[in-house]
Amino acid sequence: YKTKVYHKCISFSKDQDGAQDLLHDVFLKTFTSLNKFSGRSSFSTWLYSITYNYCVDYARSKKKMRTEDIDARVDISEKDDEKNEAELMSMKAERLARVLESINPKEKALLLMKFQDGFSIKEIMEILNLSESAVKMRIKRAKASALDSYYELFEAEVV
Repeated sequence: YKTKVYHKCISFSKDQDGAQDLLHDVFLKTFTSLNKFSGRSSFSTWLYSITYNYCVDYARSKKKMRTEDIDARVDISEKDDEKNEAELMSMKAERLARVLESINPKEKALLLMKFQDGFSIKEIMEILNLSESAVKMRIKRAKASALDSYYELFEAEVV
């Protein structure tokens, strides 16, 4: 599990020392919480949930969260949503990294779970303890937020 947790930690800390600290803290928290593991889901899902929550808390403490309310702008049709996903996938890696750093840590973690780690909606539901519709809506909002950020960061090149 160490490698997978480390990669998730480094995606939030951006340096090896910070990732090592996060890794240590996640495993310490996991060890001290072992008595809370009920077996309702797999151990790896439970560990990923701890990692996710810890990394999001870390990112929150390191960065002022965006307060922009995107709920009004999330009224995107399914066709537009597919187009947005295609645009997200076509971004260059370094641009994508900049975009991910600029969005809300929870949105970043959700996009990483879905697109980097390849988790299904069901797996994300288990990790976050949310309904299917809530997970789908949060993914949709996170994609919209990432695209907004992309256009803000690279506005001159997009026109």
